Amino acid sequence: MKIVRRIGVPPSSRGSTSGANCPDLFELSDGNFAVIGSEATDVLERELPADASRADYERIVVISRETLIRAKADIPDA
Repeated sequence: MKIVRRIGVPPSSRGSTSGANCPDLFELSDGNFAVIGSEATDVLERELPADASRADYERIVVISRETLIRAKADIPDA
C-alpha cells in the first residue's frame, strides 16, 4: 500500500505557516483513503448513532471542515 496522491490542497494552502502537523487526506494505491487528523475516539464514540460502531483497531478521527471542503473537488464520484 502506498500514497498515490493528496486529496485537496496542502496544509500550507489552508493557512498552516509550518505546513506540518495539519489535517490531510490521501488516496492510496489500493483505492482506499488515509486521513491525518486529531484522534477523538474517547470523546465521540458515545455520540455515534445506534446503527454505527467501530472495531477495536479503528479510531474516530476529526479533520477540519476546511480540509474536507477543499478536498471535495478531488474526491472521485465512484
